[in-house]
Amino acid sequence: MSPHLLQEQASASSEVSGVLSGYTSVHVFSNRAKVEDGYLTSVYSYENATVKRLAGGKYEVTPTTVDYQFKLDLNVPKTGLMLVGLGGNNGSTLAATIFANRLGIQFRTKDGPQNANYYGSVTQSSTLKLGVDENGNDVYAPFNEILPMLHPNDIIIGGWDINSSNLADAMTRSKVLDFDLQRQVAKYMANINPLPSIYYPDFIAANQSDRADNLIEGDSKWDHVERIRQDIQKFKTTNELDKIIVIWTANTERYSHIIPGVNDTSENLVKSIKSSHSEIAPSTIFAVACILDGVPFINGSPQNTFVPGCIELAEKKNSFIGGDDFKSGQTKIKSVLAQFLVDAGIRPVSIASYNHLGNNDGFNLSAPQQFRSKEISKKSVVDDMISSNHILYNDQKGKTIDHCIVIKYLPAVGDAKVAMDEYYSELMLGGHNTISIHNVCEDSLLATPLIIDLAIIAEFFSRVTYKKQDSGDEFAQFYPVLSVLSYWLKAPLTRPGFEPVNGLNKQRTALENLLRALVGLGPQNELRLEERLW
Repeated sequence: MSPHLLQEQASASSEVSGVLSGYTSVHVFSNRAKVEDGYLTSVYSYENATVKRLAGGKYEVTPTTVDYQFKLDLNVPKTGLMLVGLGGNNGSTLAATIFANRLGIQFRTKDGPQNANYYGSVTQSSTLKLGVDENGNDVYAPFNEILPMLHPNDIIIGGWDINSSNLADAMTRSKVLDFDLQRQVAKYMANINPLPSIYYPDFIAANQSDRADNLIEGDSKWDHVERIRQDIQKFKTTNELDKIIVIWTANTERYSHIIPGVNDTSENLVKSIKSSHSEIAPSTIFAVACILDGVPFINGSPQNTFVPGCIELAEKKNSFIGGDDFKSGQTKIKSVLAQFLVDAGIRPVSIASYNHLGNNDGFNLSAPQQFRSKEISKKSVVDDMISSNHILYNDQKGKTIDHCIVIKYLPAVGDAKVAMDEYYSELMLGGHNTISIHNVCEDSLLATPLIIDLAIIAEFFSRVTYKKQDSGDEFAQFYPVLSVLSYWLKAPLTRPGFEPVNGLNKQRTALENLLRALVGLGPQNELRLEERLW
């Protein structure tokens, strides 16, 4: 990491009253931030507006301002990342990626030499606008140079899988990476073996049964919770870790039925686990185990892991959860393009999305119940965009769009998922516009950077606390549903009672502005008055 200097300007003058060195290359001068005892403390004025809808299509708007104080622990802990589904395409690719970057491996492809990198990762390969230079031109810095963040090279990898193959064999089976890279990292991965995992046949496709040779014994679901807790603690102790993050990157499960008295409250959920109720999914078992020990848990698949009782348990234990379903290729484009059309006053009336893929994810999704989980997460990505515009979507024109999702398993294409989308929209005076997109994406090479970012951002926000300025209250963690992770997730989990935000640009802006608030900067400003005024 490059040297860092964060300085607090005590007043409008150039006097510097605080210095922080040894973290990042961005030097921030602000009278709203200071460093004390290893913590960065900042004051932020959150400006918004409350709106009342009045009769006749009128609105009453009242500006609001609330002052908050944020505190960031500047110490980056030694962190372990435990994956559920460690031996799958994503898990083996992630391990290979970290080893390749950590060791500075260069490998040959048919196009020539290739150096290891973290392309596709927001935290490692994107930039964030700081402000403007003396000429009014935008200035950008690496995303991870704003504040001290975990580096993926330092992450210790472990986890569980229903298949016993070591990660070198799993990497070979996945057919994601070029042979020369596999050859060079295999010796580092061969001694990493997944821990036994949970297998409840009713929740994943029957075609996965042949892989299930590495299972936690017994039928007691509460014993399974306790076993997962023991696994996490042992991994933490053995590797001398300060913190653990757990991410589900295993098979898509079917949706769990929400049943009163079973999974609707935290108390009922725990009772149902202890009675080994048939409607408790493996992913919920992992989530509960993590919540009980305050370990952040993120669901990267589309099933409803976080049933109401699970969210309530996270609230009671003040433990971070996040989900659902990695947002990598086709859906990420949809969250941008649909937003563009609606913001442009164009009315999308149908979106037809088709894709075929040949990896094990596609094999599992060939079963109807598992496909249904994916269909729900993919369809929901445009909901908030439609609801944002009552001019285009209303009682007369209709408040929904025709949204068709098709997924087919085609072994020949392997991990190279082929996606085709058609956006059919209504223009003025009865005109129409059709946008067709053909996208071929290497599925695991898009998903793996998301896992990296989710782990890094979850760890980062576990070091952030807040309180209302001058309230006298103790500093508290963010609300347990860590919705700031929404940028990387198809069906963002939100606080009960709040509508999710799916628009990619909105999600990114919220993330950037939170980081800016922590260093004493105001929200991102695109007025560009330097250019527009005399």
